[in-house]
Amino acid sequence: MDAGTEHRAAERRAWRDGVGVALATSAYGVSFGALAVASGLDVWQTCVLSLLMFTGGSQFAFVGVIGAGGLAAAPAAIASAALLGTRNVAYGLRMAPVVGTGWRRVFAPHVTIDESTAVALAHDEPKARRIGFWVTGIGIYLGWNLSTLAGALLGDVLGDPRTYGLDAAAAAAFLALLWPRLRRRQAIAVGVAAAVVATVLTPALMPGIPVLAAAVVALVVGWTNLLGPKRAARRNA
Repeated sequence: MDAGTEHRAAERRAWRDGVGVALATSAYGVSFGALAVASGLDVWQTCVLSLLMFTGGSQFAFVGVIGAGGLAAAPAAIASAALLGTRNVAYGLRMAPVVGTGWRRVFAPHVTIDESTAVALAHDEPKARRIGFWVTGIGIYLGWNLSTLAGALLGDVLGDPRTYGLDAAAAAAFLALLWPRLRRRQAIAVGVAAAVVATVLTPALMPGIPVLAAAVVALVVGWTNLLGPKRAARRNA
């Protein structure tokens, strides 16, 4: 297979990955729309939240706190959402060379999310990475907002979204992208340790902090190169 054929194959895979993840993640927006309305937001407030915030974890944290404490809990809800959203800063730094220049830099931050980053990094070819990033990000943005509206309008009719497995759709899509990358001891160690840290801290800390604490695991492992390939010793001059 020549280089041109390999590049085209990689680009087709990026399209397929992006569309597949967008469909799976967008379906979960129905759950958010229904939960937001049940927590006290009206349909328009729910839709504006998805249009402007557009980061699933932060949105769920926001409406979860509002649902538990009402409008009096708004400051805590905002703090929780902001903490979860800080992970997107790290994504932005990693995606800066991928998204390109010019007008793309204006729109890229809004669609720099877990899924668009994961799909992009699942590919090695630069153009395939760009395709994966934009197809996933734009696809989820459109689908998420449509399904948010549907969930807000039809939440009572649909019932519990868990009945349809929508509560696991986004996680399953993300895991499908992550799994092929767990080929080395270091990557496996990071994944397991981060999951343990997040699981242990989630019941005790406000939303957002466990995610950031789990991210520290990757920083520590990367800094120390724990379980990674040893650097070759310098040759004597």
